[in-house]
Amino acid sequence: MKILIADAFDATLPKRLEALGEVSSDMADLGGAHVLLIRSKTTVNPDLLAKAPNLKLVIRGGVGLDNVDKEACKAKGIKVMNTAAASSVSVAEMAMAFMVSIPARLIEAHMAMKEGKFPKSELKRTELFKKTLGLIGAGAIATEVAKRAAGFGMKVIAYDPFLSSHAHAELKTLDEVLAESDFLSFHTPLTDQTRGMFNAATIAKMKDGVIIINTGRGKVVVEKDLAEALESGKVRAYGTDVWPSDPPPADCPLLTAKNVFMAPHIGGSSKENLGRIGDIVVETLSTFKL
Repeated sequence: MKILIADAFDATLPKRLEALGEVSSDMADLGGAHVLLIRSKTTVNPDLLAKAPNLKLVIRGGVGLDNVDKEACKAKGIKVMNTAAASSVSVAEMAMAFMVSIPARLIEAHMAMKEGKFPKSELKRTELFKKTLGLIGAGAIATEVAKRAAGFGMKVIAYDPFLSSHAHAELKTLDEVLAESDFLSFHTPLTDQTRGMFNAATIAKMKDGVIIINTGRGKVVVEKDLAEALESGKVRAYGTDVWPSDPPPADCPLLTAKNVFMAPHIGGSSKENLGRIGDIVVETLSTFKL
């Protein structure tokens, strides 16, 4: 079995896979690969598949399969899977990091002090306690966020059209969640239904001064509309680890918008999570038959 590691995984993974087959990280070996391991950088599309006649399995280390053309793979008999179970804690902690640091004004305080300032009276904090958190999408990652938010004394509500109940959140309609939430945390996959879901119309339904956290998919927001809402103050702040592309285009409106707090898509890049992803890959390939 020939295994091609196209993107960045845990540094120990190549050695761990050597017992299972021939391992390469050189894309020039794509033509002979039976297994392709990717994360977010590599896109599996018909052009790539045309160069991989022996491919039998694609594993994406992470949540979702937005960068994999599943129908094209299916047509060629290529199995596709991800490692969603591994990433829940890591991404949930990233969402909570935004949720804690933004109202606490930690980033602004740090930057001011680096500039020699001491804005003790200027920076007014707000608390998470007794605030309402709305989850858009209530799967595994959102569930981990809900558990942690409860520890801060937050009320947790959620919208998820595929669920009839949730152990850690009160399910409501989308309009109800938008109207009632002090914080919104996005956890939806990117589909035809969710692409551009948060636009001028849906933002208008949100509570004034809402703080939005996005560790789901960058393309669920209409960037221009969100930038305008940040400028007007309708949205108090936007914390995001996800973008329309990695990296985002230079003209992305959110890069220069007011009160945007940014990370370069590192929610799933904790040492522990990369180790868990590696465990799932090794376990999967240990039983995989060509």
